[in-house]
Amino acid sequence: MARSTSKDAQDLFHSLRSAYAATPTNLKLIDLYVCFAVFTALIQVAYMALVGSFPFNSFLSGVLSCIGTAVLAVCLRIQVNKENKEFKDLAPERAFADFVLCNLVLHLVIINFLG
Repeated sequence: MARSTSKDAQDLFHSLRSAYAATPTNLKLIDLYVCFAVFTALIQVAYMALVGSFPFNSFLSGVLSCIGTAVLAVCLRIQVNKENKEFKDLAPERAFADFVLCNLVLHLVIINFLG
């Protein structure tokens, strides 16, 4: 039983890997950016757990900045993806401009939260 489960997991991993290989490069770059933002947030949470959270506003600002940026990047990925039929009329340049503008607003709010 464990052998078939292991084989199923390996087959699933190989099918996901082969399907992801066909993903366009610009989407892979956005995925890498999302992973980096989430990894940075996890590092901040680990640092807070080990050292403490004395300037709690700073901790919240850093984590919310990372998570907010990751969410906005996922939205950019959805809009730029050619296979997504909902945004077929939206130009990639417009989607990127929306991403930049929303990031600007997000970080202005984050800076305001810092005090």
